[in-house]
Amino acid sequence: MSVVEQARRARDAAEELAVATRTAKDAALHAMADALVARTPEILAANATDLAAGRAAGLTEAVLDRLALDAGRVAGIADALRQMAALPDPVGEVVRGSTLPNGLELRQVRVPFGVVGIIYEARPNVTVDAAGICLKSGNAALLRGSSSAAHSNAALVTVLRDAIAEAGLPADAVQLLDASSRDSVKELMRARGLVDVLIPRGGASLIRTVVEESTVPVIETGVGNCHVYVDAAADVAKAVAITLNAKTQRLSTCNTAESLLVHADVADAFLPAMLAAFADAGVTVHGSPEVAAHSDAVVPATEEDFATEYLSADISVAVVDSLDAAVAHIRRYGTGHTEAIVTDSQAAAREFVARVDAAAVMVNASTRFTDGGEFGFGAEIGISTQKLHARGPMGLPELTSTKYVVTGDGHLR
Repeated sequence: MSVVEQARRARDAAEELAVATRTAKDAALHAMADALVARTPEILAANATDLAAGRAAGLTEAVLDRLALDAGRVAGIADALRQMAALPDPVGEVVRGSTLPNGLELRQVRVPFGVVGIIYEARPNVTVDAAGICLKSGNAALLRGSSSAAHSNAALVTVLRDAIAEAGLPADAVQLLDASSRDSVKELMRARGLVDVLIPRGGASLIRTVVEESTVPVIETGVGNCHVYVDAAADVAKAVAITLNAKTQRLSTCNTAESLLVHADVADAFLPAMLAAFADAGVTVHGSPEVAAHSDAVVPATEEDFATEYLSADISVAVVDSLDAAVAHIRRYGTGHTEAIVTDSQAAAREFVARVDAAAVMVNASTRFTDGGEFGFGAEIGISTQKLHARGPMGLPELTSTKYVVTGDGHLR
């Protein structure tokens, strides 16, 4: 089936979803969750096929980690759907309302986009998250995953479509596009008028291609060259713990810290402890000369290192002379995702928050908290690093637009 035909079927499904009750949508989400758990063996068998092919193709450990499923991860994905069912339905929410001087009643209400296309890499959990969040917000989803996860995604979507249909909603609310050819991506990017919005979720190259070539409106999710800045007024033990968590809690995510900046005034107290913690955790430090002076294990950092989203057990580290220098470094190399400061100075924290341009800024907390689930939004569709429509973790409200409803009583202008 062509992408155009799938998009037309999605539009038909979207019409039905737009008027579906919360009860119906939540029942479908619970049915999807139950089906995932019940059919875990077939999902894991399909995932094993993808993992074997990925290893044979030489995929990195970071990519394989994103690709891998086990019974625990499937159960977690199912739980995310159940949590989503418990969240308020954004559709129909009145954003603002008033009675105009002439007596007209004005309301701005949330409505679904309609058909949402998602292009993403490797992670099969995105397949379920995207399907669930689109359904709950009244949208039909066209999913285009990567070829590396083709078997996993096909199994997941089969399970989801069966559950949706059994719950009484259209199965075409969730459709998987062919991942064996790049033609499906091109067709999706050109389906303006059939697809309402396109969301790319993956590496810099994928996102840049979609943003530059799509005629369908795009919500840009960005890569995460996230920084932790340890200020002169930082508590050393707290700074070590936060930085270690930000880097090592999970290596392959976009909210993982990839760069560490240390104020010169605290470097001698902080760096020995931090470098020892990194060594124990198996993290390779790519550091400036000031950092290398503290350990022979430090690899000299290059310009490229400071601009790299590693997604591996690597981190770039530099010593800076001031908060101004830290902000300048972040402005040069950051990607607008998540930046963190560790400090006991309220003045330094306020200045950092005000001056750093990012979707999320953490004060004395790990960058790993930039996440829809951690923010209480339920599963997210991605983390937007742009400034129009949505920024940061995109939960249910971010998958809606609005319409104005104007009610009169024979009013004429």
